[in-house]
Amino acid sequence: MNNQRRALYLSHGGGPMPLLGNEGHEEMVGCLKNIAASIERPSAIIVVSAHWEQNSPTITSGENPSLIYDYNGFPKESYEIEYPCPGNPGLSQSMAEALSDAGIEAKLDDSRGFDHGLFVPLKIMYPEADIPCVQLSLVNSLDPALHIKMGQALQTLGDQSLLLIGSGFSFHNMRAFFTPETDEAKTMNESFEDWLLETCCDENLTETEREQRLINWQSAPFARYCHPREEHLLPLHVCYGFAATACSKSYELQVLNKKASMYLWE
Repeated sequence: MNNQRRALYLSHGGGPMPLLGNEGHEEMVGCLKNIAASIERPSAIIVVSAHWEQNSPTITSGENPSLIYDYNGFPKESYEIEYPCPGNPGLSQSMAEALSDAGIEAKLDDSRGFDHGLFVPLKIMYPEADIPCVQLSLVNSLDPALHIKMGQALQTLGDQSLLLIGSGFSFHNMRAFFTPETDEAKTMNESFEDWLLETCCDENLTETEREQRLINWQSAPFARYCHPREEHLLPLHVCYGFAATACSKSYELQVLNKKASMYLWE
């Protein structure tokens, strides 16, 4: 690892559909399995989920968090999914202290469970559910600079086998998923993805330039078409703040007939 911090921004697909054999998620499922097989097994996992927002960064601190089935209209088995991974209260406390030391007020929540931004991708990647997990919320101001700063604050966590996962979706226009594809829509989707790939991967960018591009992401081509609301993009900002460098590997794939991407730092 060359002492580099390990982070993964992933596109987690639509609700529980990746676990139900949906053909629009086959490439995503295969990609996540391949990533898990290619990296060192983590000692603990922190997940920043697009599906949890609070007034300030909030951290699960229970020993055995339950699951939150935060989706509607899916088959009965969607609400019977199990992922009984343990929590890690000690890591939760260390995270809260690291954020506080960086001037970011953080809270612990020992009663909140894990939402599908955690259990759907992790059930694919680590189905044994035996790696301790902690979930970190977004901040509902959706300030990109703050989310980068949150990632930077977590750099002080000492365990190099820790894995930080940003669980979002690089394309998240819900209406577009259910609208017939057009050449214009395809161009808008791919133009933003090209910008995101360059931003995360181009080693010729300085880290100041990379950070400014992410802070000013709304200036990217068709940014607001791809992200009418940015909660599914901001887990990437936490990952970047934590890693503070160009990604080591990127993955381009189709999810629900849209181009999407994932980024690994290790």
